Amino acid sequence: MDTFVPPRSSREKYLELLSEKFPTTRSAYTEIINLEAILNLPKGTEHFVSDVHGEYHAFEHILNNCSGVIRERVRSTFEFQLTTEEQADLCTLIYYPNMKLRRLREEGRLTGEWYAINLMRLVRLARRLSGTYTRSKVRKAMPVEYAYIIDELLHTSNDEREERLAYHQRIISSIIDTGSADDFICSLSSLIKRLAVDHLHLVGDIFDRGPRADLIIDRLMAYHSIDVQWGNHDIVWMGAASGSAACLAAVIRNNVRYDSLKILESAYGVSLRELTVFAEQTYRQDDGMDPVEKAISVILFKLEGKVILRHPNWQMDDRLLLEHVDPARGVVTIDGVEYPMRTRDFPTLDPKHPYELTEGERQVMDNMMSAVRHSEKLQAHIGFLYDHGSAYLVHNGNVLFHACVPMNEDGTFCPVNHQGQMLAGKEYYDYTDRLARRAWHEHDQVSLDWMWYLWCGRLSPLSGRVMKTFERTYLSDKSTWEEPRDPYYEHVEDPAACRMILEEFGCSPDGVIINGHTPVHAAAGENPVKAGGMLVVIDGGFCQAYHQTTGIAGYTLIADPTGMRIKAHRPFASIKDVLDLNADIMSDDDRFRRWPRPLTVGDTDAGVQIREQIADLRELLSAYRNGDVPERTASS
Repeated sequence: MDTFVPPRSSREKYLELLSEKFPTTRSAYTEIINLEAILNLPKGTEHFVSDVHGEYHAFEHILNNCSGVIRERVRSTFEFQLTTEEQADLCTLIYYPNMKLRRLREEGRLTGEWYAINLMRLVRLARRLSGTYTRSKVRKAMPVEYAYIIDELLHTSNDEREERLAYHQRIISSIIDTGSADDFICSLSSLIKRLAVDHLHLVGDIFDRGPRADLIIDRLMAYHSIDVQWGNHDIVWMGAASGSAACLAAVIRNNVRYDSLKILESAYGVSLRELTVFAEQTYRQDDGMDPVEKAISVILFKLEGKVILRHPNWQMDDRLLLEHVDPARGVVTIDGVEYPMRTRDFPTLDPKHPYELTEGERQVMDNMMSAVRHSEKLQAHIGFLYDHGSAYLVHNGNVLFHACVPMNEDGTFCPVNHQGQMLAGKEYYDYTDRLARRAWHEHDQVSLDWMWYLWCGRLSPLSGRVMKTFERTYLSDKSTWEEPRDPYYEHVEDPAACRMILEEFGCSPDGVIINGHTPVHAAAGENPVKAGGMLVVIDGGFCQAYHQTTGIAGYTLIADPTGMRIKAHRPFASIKDVLDLNADIMSDDDRFRRWPRPLTVGDTDAGVQIREQIADLRELLSAYRNGDVPERTASS
């Protein structure tokens, strides 16, 4: 007779799986002790950056100096031992070790004494920074080839200080004698930057305006801990890589306007030769407007028109402007008003079918789309944005999104009609995220059109304004260029509106809304901290074109165990100035949140997960002791 075996619950199955990792009572309670200890470590420092817009060198410097955190740690560690100039020299060594060492070698300053002094300074700084992490986490951050040596140098105790000092000095001497000091300095500098910031949040807009977004993404792909909230300048590239012709035309036009076509041709291998030949053979060159800009602009507005006509629910018919162009008279009629245009050159525009591509235009776009779809580097970069990015993020009680939550004039969330669904607030953002991912995987027309809408649609949460691309391309009357902003930007000055948004996204009442997208006009007195500290705008201002308008080089945000502070940066000159003059990006510090007590890991999202692990392990311990789950001893 068969013995009846009652079915196991899913919880029992989970505990049996957990016992494979923690096979004994001892291993389970050892892990509980370890996790309980981690909960009491200081919270890691978070670094928030936004709107880097292809400005690789400025972005790289912000990462290297951690928005001034490295300089602060150097100052607090060596305030009474080093002069201000010596501190700046050490900072530059940490930021750019290879280039700094090369410069010092050319100047004949790399003596054995210099190496010994600076290696010990780097060890001391790394030791201080490592104190906020477990030894296991610090070891994982070390270069593998030097992990044992660095681990020995970082750890000492008061009881053995004198003996360990002699031991450490002997290690340093051996490093110098073996000729590995340069490599070791680079490794220590990398570790220091890794320990200074635990996690990086990039709140959108990596692409466009600046020339080297590709290098920025290369850098992010190597970063130890990163998330990205998509901006509209990211989503248009993501749409292009997913197969949206309208997004691709917008990408090309943006790069024509910003004179940054090399990123397409040199970095991603997308040749624009065919477009250039087509433009020069089709368009005039004698009216002050570049033929390539003319060609891609007409293609863009035709493709946009097709998208808008496929989605009448978007209510964007007022952006169907090609049909109102009169090339013979050189005017366009907008809202019943005629405006003179910069050019009358529209040889491919059919008045009866204004949104139909000619055969030549279609061939140009098909070939460029094929190049984009087959660019391994571009596809890898966009894949990274999907893997590490999202439309929004709720993290440690705060909500991060690039632009806005569309709102009505009365301050309520604005419902948006997409495919028969009325969506608003968080639900709208969730739908946005799902459709963006569907565009990448399925390439269906609806989701590809949606990618274009996210780039510039009237109620796009990633844009937050009505774009006047047509007017800025063809009209000299700047009154037509004004781009109305979503009511969100007025309402978030009110704490009540910010509380509503935080509640909508399930955030802590003490949380902060973190946005990018909108340059803060500091020179005119605008404050990036709004609603009494409930919202902060950190448009990085990396784009040099905005510096004169804003008066600064943008903002970044630091959240550490003591609070949150916004850093206002002055323009970055060049790496050469850093090496020659120790010219750092100087930052003004404005602490707008101070916690009543220093936060620990237990106060973070990671702390919630750790407590869940501890609860599971305690349950496993109980199962071991009750005999519900057998221990897996070495002999069993």
